[in-house]
Amino acid sequence: MFEIAETGHVIDKETYDAEEPALRADLLDAQYALRENGRFPVIILIAGVEGAGKGETVNLLNEWLDPRHVHVAAFGPRTDEEAQRPPLWRYWMELPPRGSVGILFGSWYTEPIVNRATRRTRQTELDASIGEILRLEQMLVDEGVLLLKFWFHLSKKDQKERLEALDRDKKRTWRVTRTDWKQFAKYDEYVKASEHTLRFTSTTAAPWILVDAKDRRYRELTVGRTIRDALQRRLAAKQAEEPPTPQGPVVRAFDGRNALESIDLNRTVSDDEYKPVLDDLQERLGRLCSSKRFARVGAALALEGMDAAGKGGAIRRLTRALDVRQYEVIPVAAPTDEERARPYLWRFWRHLPRKGRFTIYDRTWYGRVLVERVEGFCSESDWRRAYDEINAFEEQLVESGVVVVKFWLQISKDEQLRRFQERETTRFKRFKITPEDWRNREKWDAYQAAAADMIERTSTKHAPWTLVPANDKKVARLDVLRTTVKALERALKGQER
Repeated sequence: MFEIAETGHVIDKETYDAEEPALRADLLDAQYALRENGRFPVIILIAGVEGAGKGETVNLLNEWLDPRHVHVAAFGPRTDEEAQRPPLWRYWMELPPRGSVGILFGSWYTEPIVNRATRRTRQTELDASIGEILRLEQMLVDEGVLLLKFWFHLSKKDQKERLEALDRDKKRTWRVTRTDWKQFAKYDEYVKASEHTLRFTSTTAAPWILVDAKDRRYRELTVGRTIRDALQRRLAAKQAEEPPTPQGPVVRAFDGRNALESIDLNRTVSDDEYKPVLDDLQERLGRLCSSKRFARVGAALALEGMDAAGKGGAIRRLTRALDVRQYEVIPVAAPTDEERARPYLWRFWRHLPRKGRFTIYDRTWYGRVLVERVEGFCSESDWRRAYDEINAFEEQLVESGVVVVKFWLQISKDEQLRRFQERETTRFKRFKITPEDWRNREKWDAYQAAAADMIERTSTKHAPWTLVPANDKKVARLDVLRTTVKALERALKGQER
């Protein structure tokens, strides 16, 4: 695979000097057209062997482009905070908004390749990382990102000569470290892991661009031309019509029943029984979260349900058992301009819990397949592909040590009406009812159908849904607490004390 990048491309000085000014002007024109267009972001991945001029190219792009609208993120060893998050979290946080350029130097490919080349991980672990990367890149492309991936290659002989030349140059010797020479000693292992990774991640949507990095002028013109041409093509293309849906139709059960219809809304609990059980569950939850074992995991609680189903009351019973320093409640409303400029899941990625912490979401990432689907705030293609994106996202959370607990609180249409009317007539509850709640009620059947589809498509082994009967608020609160306690007990079982 890499042989095609070892053919000795050379650009003479006259050719370079003749082309560079126009290329720089074209890039600036395209960058400002991108900013004015504002429909999509550009992400440029700079990867490859050591000594191939990756850092020099990043600096050059900052010179050729307007650096005020370029975000460069360089990734080294993980910080303590990054180590407590899913592996891809630190890259999620650096994604550029629409209309801008992001350059990732040391991207999501570096760690899996290095770990495999140095035998810290097995081939199966590298392949698992490749699978996660493919899902991420497909999601980015589906969100409209122009993703350009450059691999800078040097032959073993050329890499050695490059490192030796830098070592001899007193002004640049600082650029060669012991780590560089250690990696050179494992050149063959790095190439093997890299070639395997690139072969499986060079996709139609996001192909790799192999760059012969031996000649500086050839390298610079290749990268500049590729970015210019790709950006000009995307800007010239008309905004795509609704793309074909990537999944099949939503399949209904033969008898027409769905998961929500199995919930027994007639369950009740007496006042005498409620208080002692509540106290017991809150005590158990408090003990679990104050244990040393909990410091090794995080917890993400997702609460969804029809309007007035009692999510807020259930959340308050949860938080009363927790140290205020341990949790964050995220009330999810319409996305802000900043959030709309990035991939849909970005606004949820940014609030993920660290080890020993809770994040409680009052409405969640499922808004895409609920309110956005029903109200037409996104395309059908967007909400249909969201099922797979959400499942992959939750799987990554669980694999990184986050306990994911999801609740759907269900009430009857009559009970919702009673609560709406109570809110309108009770002074301290009036803030809870809005004209939008009444409008949503008119689409009751559509929301119920969307919720049923959501539950059937996203209740997985690693992140199952808990369906909560909420006509009786006491039943709902106890079910939420009980399920949370049991999930944490399972997660902490076997952890060292």
